[in-house]
Amino acid sequence: MSSDQTFFTLLEFVEDELGFATSHYNESYLDRRVSSRMRRTESDTYEAYLELLEDDAEEQTALLDSLSINVTGFFRNPDVWEGIRDVLRELSETRESIHVWSAACADGREPYSLSMLAHDDPEIDESAIHITATDISEPALETAREGVYTESRTVDLSDQLAFLEEYERYVDHDDRTFTVREEVGQNISFERHDLINDDPKSGFDLVICRNLFIYIDNEYKQSMLETIARSLQPSGYLVIGKAETIPPALKTAFAVTEGRLRIYQLEDTATQTAASLE
Repeated sequence: MSSDQTFFTLLEFVEDELGFATSHYNESYLDRRVSSRMRRTESDTYEAYLELLEDDAEEQTALLDSLSINVTGFFRNPDVWEGIRDVLRELSETRESIHVWSAACADGREPYSLSMLAHDDPEIDESAIHITATDISEPALETAREGVYTESRTVDLSDQLAFLEEYERYVDHDDRTFTVREEVGQNISFERHDLINDDPKSGFDLVICRNLFIYIDNEYKQSMLETIARSLQPSGYLVIGKAETIPPALKTAFAVTEGRLRIYQLEDTATQTAASLE
């Protein structure tokens, strides 16, 4: 981690002038992302990079995109997706309309995976599934809305999609480019939302927010999870990353459904939930 005062001045500029809450993130994570942009712009010092950043709107956009968490994949951690399948099946049995929030959705592969799973499983009514997919990064959301993904040397999209035996029903494949079919995206709406600064949403039966909290300082995790909890219906489900945990102050608000898979269920009554979040 950096001890250079200019680094912290740079973070203050990003927070105050660009509106990205750097104070909520781990310093080591921020330093890695800033250093990556410094190498790309051939800036030798934090001071030189800050001068560039102050005057270059395109670099401001590039840094904000770099700071947002965009690590994702189709059906990432297949065992978790088996657990999500079970949740969607249960909700299909008990609710006529199912509202899902894919929070911090990055480039959209998670919400598309949700929709493909719903279309593929005969026990899930895909017409009842309504997915709201959000992210803080506008460039990531632009990619998500297009639904076009290209393989690289290190990413095998066929392997990711192989969670579904007949995934070709849901994507068009041309050489190394995969395009999500229109019917898969019809029940998904993409919009910008900042889990740190924006208000809670409401009425969700399932919220999926995976692998974001590992980058967030501990003191801010609780408030972000409170935002998610307030967005859930009573008895709604929450899925977080396998390396993440519910803070102790919120453990009475959530019952463990599948501990190994980090799938939780909001306690049944609004009174219990409100008391847990005070």
